[in-house]
Amino acid sequence: MEDKNVIKLPVTEDKRKAKKRSRSPPKNDPKGEKQLREVNLKRLAVLGEEDGSVKRLEALVFGAEEELLERLVEEDEEEQSSVLQLEDEEGGGDEDSAGKDELRPQLQPRKAAWVDEDDELEEEVDMKHRYRRNLMKGDAESVLSKQRLQQRMKEQFQKSMGGTPSWAQSSDQKKKKALDEEEEEEEEEDDLLRRTGNFVASSESLPCGVLRMKKCLHANSARPSADRLTSVQFHPSAQVVMTAGLDQSVSLFQVDGKTNPKIQSVHLERFPVHQARFSRDGRTVIATSLRNKMFYLYDMMEGRVAPVRSVRGLSEARVKDFSVCPDGGALLLTGTNGYLHMLTLKTNEIVRSMKINGDVSGVAFCPDGSKAFVTSEEGEVFVWDVRSGRCLSRFMDDGCVKGTAIAASPDGRYLACGSQAGVVNVYSQEACLNSTNPKPLRAVMNLLTSATSLTFNPTSEILAVASRVEDEAVRLVHLPSLTVFSNFPVASRKVAHRVSCLDFSPHSGFFSLANNKGHAPLFRLLHYKDF
Repeated sequence: MEDKNVIKLPVTEDKRKAKKRSRSPPKNDPKGEKQLREVNLKRLAVLGEEDGSVKRLEALVFGAEEELLERLVEEDEEEQSSVLQLEDEEGGGDEDSAGKDELRPQLQPRKAAWVDEDDELEEEVDMKHRYRRNLMKGDAESVLSKQRLQQRMKEQFQKSMGGTPSWAQSSDQKKKKALDEEEEEEEEEDDLLRRTGNFVASSESLPCGVLRMKKCLHANSARPSADRLTSVQFHPSAQVVMTAGLDQSVSLFQVDGKTNPKIQSVHLERFPVHQARFSRDGRTVIATSLRNKMFYLYDMMEGRVAPVRSVRGLSEARVKDFSVCPDGGALLLTGTNGYLHMLTLKTNEIVRSMKINGDVSGVAFCPDGSKAFVTSEEGEVFVWDVRSGRCLSRFMDDGCVKGTAIAASPDGRYLACGSQAGVVNVYSQEACLNSTNPKPLRAVMNLLTSATSLTFNPTSEILAVASRVEDEAVRLVHLPSLTVFSNFPVASRKVAHRVSCLDFSPHSGFFSLANNKGHAPLFRLLHYKDF
């Protein structure tokens, strides 16, 4: 039995170490060392396995994305190959593809929740309403369908916004747009050059604001004038333009807008040309000078230049300004002291003379040639009957102190009177014929110097006004709205210089002018499709 009075002492650290040493095999015991070595190897093996699993876990959680993706791709390829093997076992050819399509879920198109039958009806919209009137392109479009109206509004919006801005276009889009524009211009020019001839022009109404135009090579680039040009005029039926100037020559050029080759040039010895014009039939060129009573007739069909040294019944010291009568075969010569002389080209003699108060500053004919409007330097306008030589009416140009030019539109609607102050009054021809005090429809005040040249285009939609006193003093007026086109002339560089003459081609496809640099700048009006 255990003695209850015996006290148990705590085991000290030294005793524990001693006890431990007693358990371990002795150092010299080979059997004990072998056991100890085996125990340590087992422990290291277990630690190595734990370290590998930890590394795999860390790789999945914190990295090794590339290995994971590769593993997924491999699994996907294995899955596809197994599916293909399964299909090959089931069968091949078109039947397999048909079976495969049957297994795929068919996507049914979603039906509209509500269908309004009125939407399918082509409802017509009245375009004459004041809110939609500006969307019309002609009188034939008084009624449009809803779809066409939406498309028209979309086009007008894109036009007002200028299309897609350049910064939002890719390089391919910009290249494609440039190529399309070049092809469009070439097609328009080719079409224009194919469709020349003596027929009545027809086009949609010309829009106001900005005139679509293209600067071409100078009309006389094949032979520029060595001095100031005084005249430029398009042939009434052929694709030809004529220039003349103080270098004593008259030149003819073929108009193609690209090279404008020279056809012929005639030199007139000691005869600086003041004015040159085609005859009404286009067979002859009439040229006058500054100080000569003599003038020249150039027959283009025969290539013969004939001087006219004397005119029977003409007492003037010189023949300088003249107008070709619309009925053909006659000229209206401007004399001194207010005289006008009717010259017939068949016999080269004066058949009739008329006189106004003051000096003549301009002459314009009605379209049929039965009446002539003559303006004086005092600002008074006279209406003459050409056949009888009788004055039918006269009136004062509104606000004019000194008249400088006059022009009548080919359609008989407008009459333009220019003054030394640069003001151009546009009247109704009907009011000028029936009233002694007509009021102008519009006073164009864009010129600051005297208006010396006025010309209407053949369709009576454009009035060209110019002054030879100042550079770039030329404007184009949109007659239906009586407003000035904002994009001509170009403000960034000089194009026109000092203009002495203006003219439009027979169907308004081209516009040219004669300037003091000896050039005839040529412009292609893109709105008009014919020469």
